[in-house]
Amino acid sequence: MEFGVFILAQQRGYHQSSQQVIRNAVEQTVTAEAAGFDTAWYAEHHFNNYSLCPSPLTMVAHCAGLTKRIRLGTAVCVLPLYNPARLLGEIGFADTVSDGRLDLGIGSGYQQFEFERFGVDLKDSHALFAEFYDILQVGMRDRIFSYDGKHLKMPPTAIAVCTVQTPMPPIWVTSGHPETLGRAIRDNHNLFVTALLNGLDAVKALRERLEGIAAKEGRSIDNTRFGFLRCGYASDNESEIMSYLDNARFQRRVSESLKFRRAQSEDGYLIKEEAGPNDMSLETMRKNLPVGSVNQVIDRLLEEISVLKPSHIALQTQLGDFDQKTMLRQIDLWGERIIPAVRRELKSKGVSDAKRDNESAVA
Repeated sequence: MEFGVFILAQQRGYHQSSQQVIRNAVEQTVTAEAAGFDTAWYAEHHFNNYSLCPSPLTMVAHCAGLTKRIRLGTAVCVLPLYNPARLLGEIGFADTVSDGRLDLGIGSGYQQFEFERFGVDLKDSHALFAEFYDILQVGMRDRIFSYDGKHLKMPPTAIAVCTVQTPMPPIWVTSGHPETLGRAIRDNHNLFVTALLNGLDAVKALRERLEGIAAKEGRSIDNTRFGFLRCGYASDNESEIMSYLDNARFQRRVSESLKFRRAQSEDGYLIKEEAGPNDMSLETMRKNLPVGSVNQVIDRLLEEISVLKPSHIALQTQLGDFDQKTMLRQIDLWGERIIPAVRRELKSKGVSDAKRDNESAVA
């Protein structure tokens, strides 16, 4: 089981400067490496305070110079908002300066607000993503390539800085379209999924959905590597827990406002935090998520892992205006106690299951 930190780089209000938000994101990356996390993931968003990272590949390149071991991932590059030739060059550069530590997460995007300002029709996002997906694979695999699609065309082209990882960095796909997830499974790429702020029933439903998508491709989802994006927080301090949950709810409220075209802003930048139809109380969120004492978080994580069976857990660490020093201590706590305990239990269970299978075979 691998663990990562998911860094959204949010600005909940003007009491946070953009410089401080980005500095906090970088500091969390360095702390996560020291704590033993496997990956740091960076989001991509534009033009509002939901996320201040406009280029996850730039974050990867910057943090590569401050770290040595931790893998650095894009979660995700919103493909329809890019020029494919430039994107390929930046992927090669980021993988090169990180010495082959890039994990390439890709998605089609969902925020009308962003697409309008890039001059891209959101209605074309799925079709554009599919063509970008084609170009990325051939562009990283072949020394010289060309492409002739409905939306994207490239004459014979060579990318000057190739990726260190061959034939390409690990690709992680997130999408609301079953067809896109099915293609990723077909192509033997990885998936990135979430149950948002919902509880175990949603985790079970997510597992069933993935099983169904894989079955349509004639595959088993157990043969596909996938990561699970999750909010979680361990503490005996009630105020810390409630602050984390409040910031997690803020993140979801703003995301839904942007997704469902309900975004309101008094100054054209800060998105108003308003309860939507899927809004939850903090008490409900607490019941749904791996939140509570260290042992409660470990037990809940193990329960969710036993149902979903992911290969990777991406913990949301940077949310809203949660206190930075407190979050750095939280990252350390996961590295010191939670991650080792989860891995020990999973290893022990794996050995027990293998022994039981062998005994059944003998019988």
